[in-house]
Amino acid sequence: MEADIAVVGGGLVGASFAAALAGAPFSVAVLEGAGEDALRAPGPGQWDARIYALSAASKGFLESIGAWQELDPARTACIDRMRVFGDRGERLEFSAHDSGLAHLAWMAESGALARALWKVLQRQGRAQLLRNARPEALLLAEQRATLSLAGGDSVRARLVVGADGARSFVREQAGMAMDVKPYGQSGVVANFDCERPHGGTAWQWFRDDGVLAWLPLPGNRMSMVWSTGEAHAAELLALSADDLCARVAEAGGHALGELTLLAPPSAFPLALSTVRHRVLQRVALVGDAAQTIHPLAGHGVNLGFADAACLAEVLRAARPGMDPGDHGLLRRYERARAEDIMLMRTATHGLATLFGLHSGLAARARNMGLGWVNRATPLKNLLARHAAGPQ
Repeated sequence: MEADIAVVGGGLVGASFAAALAGAPFSVAVLEGAGEDALRAPGPGQWDARIYALSAASKGFLESIGAWQELDPARTACIDRMRVFGDRGERLEFSAHDSGLAHLAWMAESGALARALWKVLQRQGRAQLLRNARPEALLLAEQRATLSLAGGDSVRARLVVGADGARSFVREQAGMAMDVKPYGQSGVVANFDCERPHGGTAWQWFRDDGVLAWLPLPGNRMSMVWSTGEAHAAELLALSADDLCARVAEAGGHALGELTLLAPPSAFPLALSTVRHRVLQRVALVGDAAQTIHPLAGHGVNLGFADAACLAEVLRAARPGMDPGDHGLLRRYERARAEDIMLMRTATHGLATLFGLHSGLAARARNMGLGWVNRATPLKNLLARHAAGPQ
């Protein structure tokens, strides 16, 4: 099989990148290892374990390719306020209204986003969608790259885009070095019914045992991410449903009253990782294949969507007849993403490190910082607008 661009990974970032290439003079193949059953919608009352907080920039990108319009509004929610609590009593509060924003962020399920993006690709009819496609080898040559698939088939392309996650096959096969710093933590995720309405508020607590976040879902529901040490994460996963609900409610000061677990919790390992170069001749990496950050800022998927939008824009803007795998062209994408990635990596890693220190001096310093920013209203609103992105 021949294509100008082969996208390895048909998840959120890979599918959105392929959809954003509409109108570009390139043939596209999307290779996804999962089958059609992976896109099955949850049953009544069920919610995805992975819920994402999307910035205005990400929402705008999804709207521009027609994916946001495919989502069921009854299964999305807006974040209008955020309350952040330090581990020594100080707090920081953001409000969309005070910051001159429509909303601070939007909440959507991972599976719903994936189904929406694949609907867009099928409606466009431009990309060849290959399900159950599992690459086994990648050979890079001067004019073409060849992906050998399980079962004996192969895909030849002028550009291979690795959108295949933190354990990227493309990155490994291309020999693209990645610097990885494990946090020794896991992100424990679960969704809950709540006794009290959340009012569009997101909560975050910096605690001695990690960072606890509650994010609003439609109705009286919320999604939890508890970034914590591996031993504590294992303890949380081993709790009965009732005990987990009691533990989570207590950790959040019973801000939403009694909690009821909607589905068993799950966990994923946390690490700071960045590739030294995200492009080579014939190869570009996007999303978690290129970088992972601490989830305390909730921006991992937003970085991935920004990667997808940027790379698609660079390729669409290429002069007619230009090779999409040309290293000089791909370097435009790498340079365009460098500052955003560096700022977000530095900010999230700095906060994770600062709140991981247990000395009295560090505790006083970080809590004083939260309080100072909370009282500096213009700065606080500027930070909120920067985090939300253009609306």
